[in-house]
Amino acid sequence: MPLLTILLVLIIVGVLLWLVNTYIPMDYTIKKIFNIVVVILVIVWLLKAFGLFDNLMNAHV
Repeated sequence: MPLLTILLVLIIVGVLLWLVNTYIPMDYTIKKIFNIVVVILVIVWLLKAFGLFDNLMNAHV
């Protein structure tokens, strides 16, 4: 996946998250949970995009 695509997706997700946090009235706890879920999903997506997610799933402890 090209680096420019990853950068654009991160910018779009960041702007959308900022818009939701700024303009949609929500309770603080719901907003916090929503932010955490979005950040976790973006991290998992980045790990998959760079091919590290498969390596983590195959790791033996």
